[in-house]
Amino acid sequence: MADPARGSTADVSGADTLSERAADLVEHDIIAGHLAPGARLGIVDLVQRYEIGATPLREGLSRLVSRGLIVGIGQRGFRVADISRDDLADITRMRTVVEMEALRLAIQHGDDAWEAGIVGALHQMRRHIERTGDAFREGAPDFDRLHKGFHTALLSACGSRRLLSAHSDLYDQAYRYRRVMMHGFDSGTRFVAAHQMLTDRILARDIGASQATLASHLRSTLDYVYPPGYGD
Repeated sequence: MADPARGSTADVSGADTLSERAADLVEHDIIAGHLAPGARLGIVDLVQRYEIGATPLREGLSRLVSRGLIVGIGQRGFRVADISRDDLADITRMRTVVEMEALRLAIQHGDDAWEAGIVGALHQMRRHIERTGDAFREGAPDFDRLHKGFHTALLSACGSRRLLSAHSDLYDQAYRYRRVMMHGFDSGTRFVAAHQMLTDRILARDIGASQATLASHLRSTLDYVYPPGYGD
């Protein structure tokens, strides 16, 4: 029986659902660029924007703080996290640490179904690019869903829920930068070729070569967005 002092189970569940929805809506607008880096997130404005109450909105924003997409500003509320070369370098560093280990475990433990999942995810990405042409370079959400699905498929057999969760959060944090990176591709051919090379080395079960290729692949976002010599 639910504790009357805490409200019914349905009330708690409903509150959780609203805060999750608030977090999802704000996250979508940050990643899509509708909420600019550094923008202040006023509760009153967000209540009107999303038609969700102030309490679940605050709870949703708190969830995004832990994911690195927004920052708290003391008693003044929240703002969208800024972007910078140092921030992207830190995201890349953490992604490399997390995904290198997850990939090592996945290669050791992955079965035929894991391999098929990787091949299928790559095929979906390739077919999307063939259908839409250069539109993939805009970093559209439907394409990025397939891109994230491919990278998740690579690690999916690692057996660690926490590694996969960390991968997901860091991938999303890098998305705002990756939208800029995508404009650097002159066609889908080079993009698909890079992912095909990564796939081939992983399916060959060569841990060392796979990790080296993945590390270079992750670093490419930083090099595209902030080329060597940037800011000098």
